[in-house]
Amino acid sequence: MKRKVRVVVWGLGSMGSGIARMMLGKKGFTIVGAIDMDPKKVGKKLYEILEIAANEDNSCTVTENAEDVIKKGFADVCLLATASFTKVVFPQIKMAAEAGMNIVTTAEEMSYPRVVDPELSDEMDRIAKENRVSILGTGVNPGFIMDLVVIMLTGVCDTVESLNVKRINDLACFGKAVMVEQGIGLKPEEFIQGVKNETIAGHIGFLQSFGMFEEAFGIKMNNIRQDKEPILTKVPRATDIVSVNAGDVAGCRQLGYADFDGKTFITMEHPQQIKPELENIETGDYITVNGTPNMNLQIKPEIPGGIATIAICVNMVPLVINSEPGLKTMLDLPIPRAIIGDVRDLVKALD
Repeated sequence: MKRKVRVVVWGLGSMGSGIARMMLGKKGFTIVGAIDMDPKKVGKKLYEILEIAANEDNSCTVTENAEDVIKKGFADVCLLATASFTKVVFPQIKMAAEAGMNIVTTAEEMSYPRVVDPELSDEMDRIAKENRVSILGTGVNPGFIMDLVVIMLTGVCDTVESLNVKRINDLACFGKAVMVEQGIGLKPEEFIQGVKNETIAGHIGFLQSFGMFEEAFGIKMNNIRQDKEPILTKVPRATDIVSVNAGDVAGCRQLGYADFDGKTFITMEHPQQIKPELENIETGDYITVNGTPNMNLQIKPEIPGGIATIAICVNMVPLVINSEPGLKTMLDLPIPRAIIGDVRDLVKALD
């Protein structure tokens, strides 16, 4: 029997903790290191943070010092769930890659980093190849439902005239960082000002999805633009992270467009909010391919963002370990699939 896949989890917020818990529920993983800056977590055993029974795979001590666990020969892969932006996670990625660890990150911009940060992307690719590791950013969106699945559907098309993609989802499962990025809890005027001064990020991913489309189809789109509108609640809404009063911002409706060949080729609509059911709003994912043949795909309710992001990060680990070294996107790797058996049976080689 091969040894277990050794993992470091960097960031133990909503996503990182979920990733750790899911990995520990599968055969063949052992978490050898955990990093977090929260003083309430530092110094505790991982199983205490996750509130699960102790065993040899979950008994590492949470540290705030990355150097304690990001070191040569310590782990096969680092699961990074700390921030959304490439520039922010780059130093962490660099450190882990130079320690010989493959990296899977939830950072949205890392799903297709070249579209915003081409120089950093080149640097990450160089570092990955020099250290014989692979780097991947992924999630349910960007990274799957509004880009990879859309691209896959066109594989049975002769022609594609346009693509319309819509995702109506519930943000209640996410942590504080997402709430801040979406402007949840703000007054309408604060949201509008935040969009103007770019403190309201909204959905981070349309640009990355557009970049993935361009590579997949071998085209160059133009007139790429985005709009962000506040979703105001008529009733009080609350999660474990935030409470919102009637009249305040409960989410962000984001629109994205890209032109090709003189017309709008891609239209994306992504209204994200907390507890949409409180106003009888149904969640769902909708993809329309206008071409030959026409296609309509509906998934109702939505693919749930929290567990789906956690799952795709975990499930891509063996594919990342098996891949040729370098900076990867979801276009470069085999199609995602669930880890049902022992992950060691899916990994080609462990030293």
